[in-house]
Amino acid sequence: MPPISPTASAQLQINLPALVENYRLIKGLGASKVAPVLKADGYGLGAAKAFETLYKDGARQFFVATPDEASELRALAQDTEIFVLGGFYHSADQDYVAGNFTPVLNSVGEIERWAALAKKTGRKLPAAVHFDTGMNRLGLGKDETQKLISDLSVLDAINLRLVMSHFACSDEKDHAMNEQQAAVFAKIAAAFPDVSKSLCNSSGIFRDQNWHYDLLRPGIALYGGNPTPEVTNPMRRVVDLSVRILQTRCVKAGDTAGYGATHRFQNDTSLATVALGYADGFHRAGSNKTNLYWNGQPCPIVGRVSMDLVIVDTRNLKPQAGDLMEVLGPHQSIDDLAHDLGTISYEIITSLEKRYARVYI
Repeated sequence: MPPISPTASAQLQINLPALVENYRLIKGLGASKVAPVLKADGYGLGAAKAFETLYKDGARQFFVATPDEASELRALAQDTEIFVLGGFYHSADQDYVAGNFTPVLNSVGEIERWAALAKKTGRKLPAAVHFDTGMNRLGLGKDETQKLISDLSVLDAINLRLVMSHFACSDEKDHAMNEQQAAVFAKIAAAFPDVSKSLCNSSGIFRDQNWHYDLLRPGIALYGGNPTPEVTNPMRRVVDLSVRILQTRCVKAGDTAGYGATHRFQNDTSLATVALGYADGFHRAGSNKTNLYWNGQPCPIVGRVSMDLVIVDTRNLKPQAGDLMEVLGPHQSIDDLAHDLGTISYEIITSLEKRYARVYI
């Protein structure tokens, strides 16, 4: 890792070549196109940097969650298709038209509103339609799906670019819902023989190539998360995070650590106070629960995670103030840390705060 800035409390290193390798790995799995998902500021790693990197490698279709996120990417390139997963926001007609965004329409009402806008502008506006196949989150439900398929004329005014759905349980290899959702989507897809289809998120991509259709939508896998939790991660690590030791000390058996004195030492030991806390996106659930690493050696967090600081038992390894400790890196992946904190890798990286000095390789 490059030397840390002398004024930075921590350094977040984002490996852009690894991001590209992950993108190419997914592209190599079949004939489908690949549209990176860059929502939530590129899963916390910087949407603009990710966009520029993947654009240079040939990506021309992208997914975001909101029209504001779409605007950020549109300012970087005009020759891309940017899908807005959150649909067609009310009272934002001109934002979508001016930005040439492709809304993922999630209800018959949204379809009707988009069709009306298309007629008003005098041209067929691009859109995708999302069908809910079991997740009960966004998308046309069973009744709306049947209503639309029985009369597709409402789509006549629209340039229908894509029909899609989203797996609820594809990170669980043998979950029954995967086959169920795939079967439901296959029936829906048959009603749109000349339209591109998309079903697979990161985990779905690695489950069954029959589910690939025309467009794959990788998210967490691009950023190094394991899309197949039951086996070794096929993706390259993208994120490293190192934090600065502010102070070291020795404590005696019987002493305690941190707010609430939730940890009592059974033996004499050495400690490091580290510039890391919940204000940095390091979850309080890590209190007395997970490790940081120094020179590859695990050092448990003792006591509660506070706003800006954690206390680490360095087990007499003798690090010094100013040294760096690994939070994420070769000894602790985003999936490892997520497991220890009782959460998921998505939450780990989207919580990475702006206080870190960011270095893009």
